[in-house]
Amino acid sequence: MNQEPATTASTGESDLTLVGRAQNGDTRAFDELVRKYTPKLYGMVYNMTSNREDTADLLQEIFSKAYRSLTRFMGKSSFYTWIYSIAVNMTLNFLKKRGRHTKISLDDVDTGIENDPDFIEITTAARGTLREVNIHELQKRLNEAMMKLSEEHRTVVTLYDVQGLQHAEISKIVGVSEGTVRSRLFYAHRQLQNHLEEFVK
Repeated sequence: MNQEPATTASTGESDLTLVGRAQNGDTRAFDELVRKYTPKLYGMVYNMTSNREDTADLLQEIFSKAYRSLTRFMGKSSFYTWIYSIAVNMTLNFLKKRGRHTKISLDDVDTGIENDPDFIEITTAARGTLREVNIHELQKRLNEAMMKLSEEHRTVVTLYDVQGLQHAEISKIVGVSEGTVRSRLFYAHRQLQNHLEEFVK
């Protein structure tokens, strides 16, 4: 039983085994990786874009790029660090093209995120007020607050608070130091809390 944490597929094969098979032309092995990582990457991309159609399109592009780049994966990092890096970079590029200052009406934002229990619990401020306020309204406020963050800050909040990754992993995925990850999280959490404090006053 020598299974690696966070890298074991439902078939019992490790990510590296599946990658090796896929690199040798086994498309079923890559399909297994897609099946395994789609829910995780969907959650990350969706929390950054707040749009189901954009998320679905981006996921197709992310897996397509990963498949084309698979021969360059040498196993120096874990596969999930590698695929997350591709996903984060492509999502950030998409958001920059879309324009950070695009006005997003809450009526236009997909409501799926508002029913995500992990998303509700992003900040202590949110957890402390869930019983005191209308949950639906709080979820809308959280979504609105997330959309006001810069792409860089939204990325670390999504990876840390929603995806549950550690500072060291986020550092590798985003390509910045752990100190930078911590400072971005601190700033982003403070911004989210400030936004929610205005709501619960």
